[in-house]
Amino acid sequence: MALYEHIFIVRPDVSPAQMESLLEETKALIEEKGGKAGKTEYWGLRNLAYRINKSRKGHYGLIDIDAEAAVIDELERLQRLSEDVIRYMTLRVEAHTEEPSAILTKKDDRRGRRERN
Repeated sequence: MALYEHIFIVRPDVSPAQMESLLEETKALIEEKGGKAGKTEYWGLRNLAYRINKSRKGHYGLIDIDAEAAVIDELERLQRLSEDVIRYMTLRVEAHTEEPSAILTKKDDRRGRRERN
């Protein structure tokens, strides 16, 4: 099986609780199809680089996946059909890391600077 990182963006009018449940549903789908879902991260509501479907913001999520290509194809097919998901991207990686992604560590650095001032 190959290792992947799957990042997707959901419409801004979806609540954070709905986004968390969408992450869990995606994780369950991967495991149902025979793959393994590792670390999941919710990055929050963030600005988009450009407008997508008249939206300037979106909820970002990340899932580490260990699965066959057929599982990834099915996941992408379902996200393409979903009205909530506005963009997705799956990257094949050499190894997964257990530490938080760069996006989450960047947020923690900002909080630390505010507390020191």
